[in-house]
Amino acid sequence: MRLPQVRETEPWIRAERVAAAFRQAPAGVAATVVNAALMTAVLVAAGHDLRAPAWFGAVLAAAALRLGVWRAYRRRGAASDRPGRWGAANACATAAAGLLWGGGAAWLWPASESYRLFWVFVVGGMCMGTATLHHAHLPTALAFILLAGVPVAVRLAADGTGQSLAGAAMIAVFLAVMAVSSVRSSAHFGETLGLRLDLARRTRELNAAEARLLAEMAERRATEESLRHAQKMEAVGQLAGGIAHDFNNILQAVSGGAALIRRRARDPAAVERLAGMVADAARRGESVTRRLLAFARRGELRAEALDLGELLGGLREVLAATLHPGVRVEVQAPRGLPAVLADRGQLETALVNLAVNARDAMPDGGTLMLSASAAHAGSGGGRDRPPPGAHVRLVVADTGTGMDAATLARACEPFFTTKARGRGTGLGLAMARSFAEGSGGALAIDSAPGSGTRVSIWLPTAGDPALPAPLLPAGADAERGAVRGGAAARRAGVLLVDDEPTVRAVLAQELAEEGFDVVDAADGAAALALLDRPVPIDLLVSDLAMPGMDGVALIREARRRCPGLPAILLTGYAGEAAAMAVGGALDRDGTFALLRKPVTGAALADQVAALLGPAPPPPPGQAAVE
Repeated sequence: MRLPQVRETEPWIRAERVAAAFRQAPAGVAATVVNAALMTAVLVAAGHDLRAPAWFGAVLAAAALRLGVWRAYRRRGAASDRPGRWGAANACATAAAGLLWGGGAAWLWPASESYRLFWVFVVGGMCMGTATLHHAHLPTALAFILLAGVPVAVRLAADGTGQSLAGAAMIAVFLAVMAVSSVRSSAHFGETLGLRLDLARRTRELNAAEARLLAEMAERRATEESLRHAQKMEAVGQLAGGIAHDFNNILQAVSGGAALIRRRARDPAAVERLAGMVADAARRGESVTRRLLAFARRGELRAEALDLGELLGGLREVLAATLHPGVRVEVQAPRGLPAVLADRGQLETALVNLAVNARDAMPDGGTLMLSASAAHAGSGGGRDRPPPGAHVRLVVADTGTGMDAATLARACEPFFTTKARGRGTGLGLAMARSFAEGSGGALAIDSAPGSGTRVSIWLPTAGDPALPAPLLPAGADAERGAVRGGAAARRAGVLLVDDEPTVRAVLAQELAEEGFDVVDAADGAAALALLDRPVPIDLLVSDLAMPGMDGVALIREARRRCPGLPAILLTGYAGEAAAMAVGGALDRDGTFALLRKPVTGAALADQVAALLGPAPPPPPGQAAVE
């Protein structure tokens, strides 16, 4: 790998070279002092020269100088922004040590050949050690090598003999090799530092680029979220306008009917007819809220076993009469299809919405095919695939214009529509997917420009043991009337809690007319106060959403005071609280039910009677009395 060129102008590299030289200074000083002591001892013991102790003292002085420079660097130089000056000081101190070794050899040059070889050996070892220790800072290494080695070579050459000249030449070659090696080692050290510096710089640049990218992504997400919110608000505004129009019509019918009932209170036939009109208007309002809650996935699905062949056959007649005259409606449903477990009303609504989308995709007419077939899903279900188990696959296919990939990717997004303004809200496919997934199945779309569209809905079969039971009671049956009569006959006491005065008054009056003794309260605290009084209360009816203590908390506290007290929870939507209640948070002993508003007095009375059970038989020999 080719290393980057070293830029010696980088302050960081120069400072690191000087620091590396000073890190090795104590080892170099120790080696110099130990070798000088051994050399002096050898010379003095041999009696060759009594000047050796003076030379040793000079070596100690040079060593002290080097240690003094080293200590000063550690105190101040390591943090200095001028590493060049400290490097020069260290090189000068090391050069003094080298000059003492080279000059000492020339000054103390012994007459004996063996001692001369000893000098050469020691000086050569000192030069090799210095080259190894101080290769990072080339001036320090070269200062010692040259000033220690060159005087020895010169002194050896001065003898004039052939052997001395050959030895001097060998020392010169040895010094040249060490100098070249030191230069290369120092260059490699600098290249390594340059690589580290370049890597650190690139890492910082990558981190900065990553930070900028993350900031841009966050800004883009915020912008997209703001755009989606703005589009959703526009669609919600359009939707709210349509809902307001529907509810104004309903309120008009209700308020107008109530006013007419007041005026014609003495005309039973007119009152009955007008009351029927008001009830119809209320049912239309209930239908609107049920569809809205289904879209928001806050409404419960009243699952029942459905014969798809019969359902599709009846739907074909309705669609054939209401869609575009050029649209031919066909149904393919083989006999023997297993029944599916789904909410009939929401399934019909989903199919009608898909049929309307198909009609709009075929402005010049075409074929709308409704088909059903048995299917079994294996493992690996996803958003557009059903969970494992037995299913029936419903397919709504048209021969219309189809959708491109971009439109298909957003087709099920709430409020997304390609229709002209005022012709659609973008809720049809979203509601259909919500219904399919809420029923334990899935929805998938297959479409291409010019090839029409196929919408597949998988619904679980009614016989699948893995399916959950329906969330809420299925409703009153023929036996409820007899049970209700038995409960009313013994004048069961009902505590009704609702924070809406009008709702509370109407429900209390309806229960009273069904034969129950009703006491009412506006909130949880008032209800608990009534429970503490000697008032006969056999069952508690509470709204879910109330200020302060909600219905779930109220039922829990009431059962703590009156263990086993039957309870009914009323709610405008069946969401998390309903799932929690049915899942076991309240239903400890089978005396709990959940009903969705609006609820009729008869339905509420039926549920009260079902929880209270039939009246006990009279004692032997005693007849029951009204």
